[in-house]
Amino acid sequence: MTEFPFGFGSDSGDPERRDPARRNEPPAGSGFGEDIASKIPLFAELQKLLSWQGGPVNWDLARQTAISQVAGGHVPVSDAERQAVVDALRLADVWLDPATTLPSGVARVEAWSRVEWVEKTLPVWSQLCDPVASRVVGAMGQALPPEAAAMAGPMMGMLGQFGGMMFGAQVGQGLSTLAAEVLSATDVGLPLAPAGTAVLLPQNVAVFGAGLGLPDDEVRLFLALREAAHQRLFQHVPWLRRRLLDTVDAYARGINVDSEAINSALQQIDPANPESIQEALGGGLFQPQDTPEQKLALARLETLLALVEGWVDHVVAEAVEGRLPGAVALRETIRRRRASGGPAEQTFATLVGLELRPRRLREASTLWSLLARQRDTSGRDALWGQVDLLPTAEDLDDPAAFVERDDSTGPSMSDLT
Repeated sequence: MTEFPFGFGSDSGDPERRDPARRNEPPAGSGFGEDIASKIPLFAELQKLLSWQGGPVNWDLARQTAISQVAGGHVPVSDAERQAVVDALRLADVWLDPATTLPSGVARVEAWSRVEWVEKTLPVWSQLCDPVASRVVGAMGQALPPEAAAMAGPMMGMLGQFGGMMFGAQVGQGLSTLAAEVLSATDVGLPLAPAGTAVLLPQNVAVFGAGLGLPDDEVRLFLALREAAHQRLFQHVPWLRRRLLDTVDAYARGINVDSEAINSALQQIDPANPESIQEALGGGLFQPQDTPEQKLALARLETLLALVEGWVDHVVAEAVEGRLPGAVALRETIRRRRASGGPAEQTFATLVGLELRPRRLREASTLWSLLARQRDTSGRDALWGQVDLLPTAEDLDDPAAFVERDDSTGPSMSDLT
């Protein structure tokens, strides 16, 4: 069962959170009006959070939460590190040229700190997380009978505001975890940076390579090769970026909630006690149900991710053959990291409700390798010309059978341009 996104939790066990008197809050009817509250920093900030109108996730709060949590370990990128990243990605593109017919997709090279990664990937995270949050909030209103929905109008507005806050806080925590682990702009399988921007995070690259016993420049170059290979796909396969994001959105649309649980939860909410809203949300209200639509979207996503990661794995191996002494060890480390799922993938599952694991990376890499031998590099890469030409999950079960099919009417590289 896939874990539901945003990791709703409850602080109902904390007496200070349940009892306003123990939090030194003013009693009801004390005349502590909105005009006075707005002049006190704490309440002013709360009002700002509650006034968020930018969508189902409070992205201002998400950004503040993430940056505040990564700031303690923040290490600015030095000029030397920045130049090392530029040099590595330039060399990576040179090495990749003989290994693939797809041209370079790198328009600019950047080296990001963890804070910069949070700030510059937020636009894509918004695309990924907003559909899920919208589905959750919308499901609450859709599940109510018409007469109950009319009576609960103000309550639904309050739920939306507090839901946006909780979503924002949870997304911020998740992004801070990812920021401490990701190595590049494509490390989770999706293009998070602006189109054509190749990125490495020097601080995280150093941490990743620390226990491998390999020279820093080898580790950096290998990761640069992977980043540059991803960029070639995302820049020159026009449908790929949108297809990945749309598949996540399709999964979100399949989320179902229990209408009876919603009705029961709303009856337990006390408008005078905001904590009751969080308790309702955290009490098992949104238990995911695996719908046929979700299963189909998940299968499509896993297969497409496997094909992307398998192609990158294969092409990079071709590019480094005989050139990079530590390539075999690095390749295996990355394979295990991506296929088995680490903390980064688990955090992503918390954010959008599914795991970005290319579970069949090895089979996909084998298939691309066989295609290169059978049809040459151009024939292999031309399969990206149309989504319908790509191998399916069934083809990954028997890569050799797919490769041996008659390709006399197969695609040409012109399909990619």
